[in-house]
Amino acid sequence: MITLVRRVTAACVLAASLAACAGHPPAPAGQPARPAPSAPSAAPSPHRPTLAPGPAGLTPVFENAPRSGERTVALTFDADMTADQGPRAAAGERFDNPALIATLRRLRVPATVFMTGRWAEEYPDQARALGRDPLFEVANHSYSHYAFTGDCYGLPTVPRARMRADVERAYTAFREVGIADPMPYFRFPGGCYDRAALKALTPTGVTAVQWDVVGGDAFATDPDAVARQVLDGVRPGSVVVLHCTRSAAPATERAIRTVVPELRRRGYRFVKVSDLIAARGGRL
Repeated sequence: MITLVRRVTAACVLAASLAACAGHPPAPAGQPARPAPSAPSAAPSPHRPTLAPGPAGLTPVFENAPRSGERTVALTFDADMTADQGPRAAAGERFDNPALIATLRRLRVPATVFMTGRWAEEYPDQARALGRDPLFEVANHSYSHYAFTGDCYGLPTVPRARMRADVERAYTAFREVGIADPMPYFRFPGGCYDRAALKALTPTGVTAVQWDVVGGDAFATDPDAVARQVLDGVRPGSVVVLHCTRSAAPATERAIRTVVPELRRRGYRFVKVSDLIAARGGRL
């Protein structure tokens, strides 16, 4: 059964901080967002599986693959940047993490990056490179990184009438920077959602992707502590949530250097979210 309200505090510490600079709606009241297709335009393929809609046709929610399968794990990284954080980026704050991506490439670790549209606009070259690298898949983390429910760790809230437009605007931003094939997956900012949010996103055709392992890297300075939290939580079919934001998650890259070889030593194979959804019996 779909859990209608999912909030994981440890993973969402980052959301509360990002909210400090976010105080306005994604677009002025009454002004529509830029148009975009309701869902990624590429034809379905074995590499783009989704889950069937949930009860009453609601957007389906994926947290992990079956535990009885082989030892696979998906590392996911949220590339967070809110719609109002341009001035901070202009002043020198880094919301990207090139060293982390370089380490994943060096270690040959496939991963899924949940990217906000605003992040893609700020770092178009990096976004395009991720979208074109077969080691990665790019998924949707909203355009604005505003919450889709009230009371979500201090984040401003997207009005219900604008939720679909915020998701579609992110897909538009991806394509404008050269990501030709973004995945039909969506991660709620802060991990917060309810029935109304699931209903609002049904027309987009996305599968909402949560997680079952919180990396705890938001504002962490001890990479060993992050690594321990991941290693203690991973089970076959797990989805791990981490961050690709240098200023707000500075220990992540160093933690990955510990996590990857240790999980491989334990017999785990790294896969993308699409692989786990396919293992769950996702439809093409």
